[in-house]
Amino acid sequence: MSDTAVQYLDAHQTHPSPMTPYETKLSGAIMEVFGTGTHDLPGLVAGLNGLGLHAPDGTEWTDENFRAEMRRLGE
Repeated sequence: MSDTAVQYLDAHQTHPSPMTPYETKLSGAIMEVFGTGTHDLPGLVAGLNGLGLHAPDGTEWTDENFRAEMRRLGE
């Protein structure tokens, strides 16, 4: 495998610092929901809520607060 191909296998190459426990838990839950074949935002939000993983403020996820949290985490 070429060096170029290997660099693209780093799943966190754009993450500026080590992931927090919250980020690790959220990313794992997102991967779990995607693993069920769900690939749309309403399904993802429903899946996260179904897993019992709440938004940072303790409420259920909505399309709006999920988008806001992804924006915040992407800064």
